Amino acid sequence: MRSLADLRRTFAGPGRLEWIGLRPERKAPLVPVPRAEIGPEGLTGDHGRSGKRAVTLIQAEHLPVIAALVHRQEVPPDVLRRNLVISGINLTALREFGLRIGSVRLEVTAPCAPCSRMEAALGRGGYSAMRGHGGWCCAVVQSGWITQGDAVALEKG
Repeated sequence: MRSLADLRRTFAGPGRLEWIGLRPERKAPLVPVPRAEIGPEGLTGDHGRSGKRAVTLIQAEHLPVIAALVHRQEVPPDVLRRNLVISGINLTALREFGLRIGSVRLEVTAPCAPCSRMEAALGRGGYSAMRGHGGWCCAVVQSGWITQGDAVALEKG
């Protein structure tokens, strides 16, 4: 029988980078891009914070959940103001190991809590809909380039 430690490092396969968005300035609409450079301070061209919040991620599978909770057909990723949308791998399960996207290595540092602007962006109940589904903040361990469609995988074995 496999140990719990082994099971925690086992995933069905790699995830996929579905979407990349840059926030050129505070409160400005996100700009979707097919490719981006990630340096020690985060995504080049993004106004976001450096350090433990340099890059923000959200689970693609949570977008329909958030939409359902605010009674919408869909919620486009740019509305949620996260840099990267990842599908096919559980980001919560990756948090203790870190992840690799393209040539970039990220350390998952903390949940990315929703801000009060989600109420305006999503309508009544938007803030509460995002709770538990807001994604993750990451620090950059290794800089490099990412491209939409890149595999997302466990960093540490």
